[in-house]
Amino acid sequence: MTGRRWRSGLVRFAVATLAASLLLVGCAPGATDGSPTPPADAAGTSLDESQPASEPADAASADDGSTGAGSGVVDTAADPVELTFEGGAAAPEFPAGYDWFNVSRPLSMSGDLRGKIVLLDFWTQGCINCIHIIPDLHRLEAEFPDEVVVIAVHWAKFPSERTSEAVREASIRYGRQHPIVNDSEDLLARAYGVRAWPTVVAIDPLGRVLGPIAGEGVYQRLQPAIEIMATEYGHNGLIDPTPLGELLEIAPALPTVLSFPGKVLADEAGDRLFIADTGRHRILVATLDGELIEVIGTGAEGRADGGFGEATFRRPQGMALDPDGHTLYVADRENHLIRAADLSTREVTTIAGTGEPVTVFAPGPAVRTAIASPWDLHIEGDLLYIAGAGRHQLWLMNLTSGAIDFFAGTGAEGLDDGHRLEATLSQPSGLAADGSVLYFTDPEASAVRQVSFGLDGQLDTLVGKHLFVWGDEVGSFSDTLLQHAIGIEFVPDPQGAGLLYVADTYNHKIKVLDLDSGTSWTLAGDGTPGLQDGSGTDARLAEPSGLSATTDTLYVADTNNHRIRTLDLATGELTTLALSNLELATVTMAGVIDDDVVLLPQQVAPGPVEIVLDLQVPEGYKFNVDGLFEFEWSAEGEVLRPQGTARYEARGPEMPVRLAGTVSAEGETAVLTATAVVFYCPAVDETFCLIRDVNFTAPIEVHSTGASSIQLPHQLLSAEELDRRLAPG
Repeated sequence: MTGRRWRSGLVRFAVATLAASLLLVGCAPGATDGSPTPPADAAGTSLDESQPASEPADAASADDGSTGAGSGVVDTAADPVELTFEGGAAAPEFPAGYDWFNVSRPLSMSGDLRGKIVLLDFWTQGCINCIHIIPDLHRLEAEFPDEVVVIAVHWAKFPSERTSEAVREASIRYGRQHPIVNDSEDLLARAYGVRAWPTVVAIDPLGRVLGPIAGEGVYQRLQPAIEIMATEYGHNGLIDPTPLGELLEIAPALPTVLSFPGKVLADEAGDRLFIADTGRHRILVATLDGELIEVIGTGAEGRADGGFGEATFRRPQGMALDPDGHTLYVADRENHLIRAADLSTREVTTIAGTGEPVTVFAPGPAVRTAIASPWDLHIEGDLLYIAGAGRHQLWLMNLTSGAIDFFAGTGAEGLDDGHRLEATLSQPSGLAADGSVLYFTDPEASAVRQVSFGLDGQLDTLVGKHLFVWGDEVGSFSDTLLQHAIGIEFVPDPQGAGLLYVADTYNHKIKVLDLDSGTSWTLAGDGTPGLQDGSGTDARLAEPSGLSATTDTLYVADTNNHRIRTLDLATGELTTLALSNLELATVTMAGVIDDDVVLLPQQVAPGPVEIVLDLQVPEGYKFNVDGLFEFEWSAEGEVLRPQGTARYEARGPEMPVRLAGTVSAEGETAVLTATAVVFYCPAVDETFCLIRDVNFTAPIEVHSTGASSIQLPHQLLSAEELDRRLAPG
């Protein structure tokens, strides 16, 4: 086969793969197959010939001779090779005035990105298919660090997703490690003719559009073409290997005790509250009044089984507790697994999933059956119901036989009612039940639905109209509108059919659906994201996502506030749960929340010396007495040694802290290292606690005229100051 015929075959293979996959994994406004339909008037060899590149009217010329940020693009090849993949129309520049994240300034297509294979990832934060391809994009970046740059273009579906604050929070929550631009006016989506989430538009190193591909499986579909391009464009001297380098500023998470908690599970009989600390990849166990008693998982990303101090998760979500209270089941969302945590033996095992997301679910032995993005769990006897958000289905696992099977949904995304196996779902993410009916949320349709456990298998929509109909209305079920509601809980009502509490996530509210009267009302929240205790519209939340109730209290995972809230079911009063025994939560925090302080050399005299730690909290803050403050210092060698203890612990420490040491003869040098684990909070709100590991490096020189103390000063930052560091670049 000749090279040209071989290349044509590769493209035909890519097209066939694309056509098969788009039916399963695209989310498209106004297009049933999920495929984008840009104008078909652009020249060039597209990565996918069935999806021609767009030709925006305002595109700059691709033949202007400009080079990349490092001026590394020089056509020096003595024997240039023919390029297999060449773009057509010039890629349009990014609009001025847009907000950027993870970079210190806006990027330029014709400047910073010339000489790179650019992948524009058009995504929206609530779309599960968009979330699924993030690891693929990170993998391509890692495999081709000199050639590939990913730009995540946030193109919102829901109004709540359009704000830059929401985009910033989502970028941190999902760990995106590349530049992000908020397409708040839809200008980029229109310029590239993008009509589906997710869509990746490829641009060649000369700044020309190769074309879009929509849906999942991005790595498998793009890697072969990128490998060819990296080789050929590199041979021809058209790749600029200069990294973005200092332009990248990856935003860290705010160092709160919890990070984007996604779900919560209240065990009234056992006085336990299980918290999916999603952003820290672990499960926290507390009493119902907030005292931390256990941590499940190291906090590092991974999928290792083992003891609670060895097991790892990746952005866990919903949980279910077996009837005897001994086993906690966890939807390990980003690992595409179901895990079982034995609360007696303190061991974590994997009971379902292979670790790879499935494209088309097929029943079988659970440990050998692939699933995708399980988001919530519900248990009835020995049956575990799974919200399969990643494939728009509900699955059923028999915990006795270990088999997993369909329960509801064809796998197509939609809002069609009927028999449970013929209905279509839209990213089910919350489960609750009353013994005869399973209730669930369908966030992408802003819907609440129910399916019978009985033989009739009927599935009906209670609230919701269409994938692209949403709002914020209460009243009759037919008039009720939600916006990407995720959490749900059923609470029995002795005088009626019961109440459904719904976390109306993107409306930042808790709503109630009365199953007896068929009406709804708002219980908490005024529609504005924020943190405020109170009743009704005096209260504020920020993207609440998980609900779980005891007899008198509804626990709320207030995700973007990094807190657990409690709602009194009798009075409707919303308060913030104050967590205590906070040092338990710091086991895995080092490296995430560090302040690294390197001091100038200090001269000290031989003999006794004081090590003086002086940490200053911001104005209006205080040290938290519910967390154990720890300070310890050391130095290698014999020049500087402790005189007595080198460690100090206290709840609510008083500054400065003084510890004794001794210094040897004149003329020597040493380096003191010290670490302080600090909990501090606003004086008026002890429920909001910041954690910092403050690491000191202090060089010392021994001199007869030196001081008798080694000073370790540091000013801690307020939440507002830390937050400003994460603001759009």
